[in-house]
Amino acid sequence: MMDSNLVYRAAVAIVPLVIAIVFHEVAHGWAARALGDPTAYEQRRLSFNPLRHVDPMGTIVVPLGLALAGAPVFGWAKPVPVDSRRLREPRTGMMLVALAGPGMNLLLALAASVLLGVLVGAGLAPDGFVGSMLVEFILVDVFIALFNLLPIPPFDGSHVLEGLLPRPLARRYADLRQAGFALVILLVVVLPMVAPRANLVGRVVLPPARWLAGLFFGLAHAVG
Repeated sequence: MMDSNLVYRAAVAIVPLVIAIVFHEVAHGWAARALGDPTAYEQRRLSFNPLRHVDPMGTIVVPLGLALAGAPVFGWAKPVPVDSRRLREPRTGMMLVALAGPGMNLLLALAASVLLGVLVGAGLAPDGFVGSMLVEFILVDVFIALFNLLPIPPFDGSHVLEGLLPRPLARRYADLRQAGFALVILLVVVLPMVAPRANLVGRVVLPPARWLAGLFFGLAHAVG
C-alpha cells in the first residue's frame, strides 16, 4: 500500500506542475495567434483542458516518479504547434512566442505569491495543503520559466537566440533542433554525471531561480 505521505507530496508537486506547463503552452498559442499564426487555435490547442496538452511520459510518469523519489520535479507537455511562416514577422514573432511561455509562468508565480500572502494574512497555516501547493506553484513556475530560457533546442531560449543570430548562423543553429531531445539529455542529465562542474541546472538555472523565488516569497510576506 502506498504511503499516504508520498501521495500527499506527489499531489502537492504534480498539480502545480500540470497547471504550469498547460498555461505555458497555451501562452505560446495565444502569442502566436496575436502575431498572425492561428495554427494552435485551428487545432483546438488554446484550451486549459490538460487532456489536450498531456504528454503521458513528460506530464505524468516522469514528474510522479521524481516526486515519489523526493527529487526536483520537472516535466513537459505536448508542444503547441506554431508555424513561423504564418507569423507577420517570423524572426521577431518566434522570439515573442517563445518568451510568452516563461512570461506566463512568472505571472503564475506572481499570482501564487499574492494568494499565499492573503492566506497567511487570513491566519491560515502556510504549511497546510493549500499553502504548500502555493509554495510549490512559486517554485515550479520560477524553475520552468528559467529552465526553458536555456538556449538549448528545443527550449524557448533557443528560439530567442536563433532570432538574435545572423540568418546564416541561425539556420545552422536551427538544424540542432532535429536532435533536440538527445541534446537535452546529454547536456542536462549525462554531462553533469561526467563533469559535475558542467551542471547547467545546478550552476546556471538554480541560483537565479532561488533569487527570483525569494523575491516572490518576499512579496507574499509583504501582502500577508
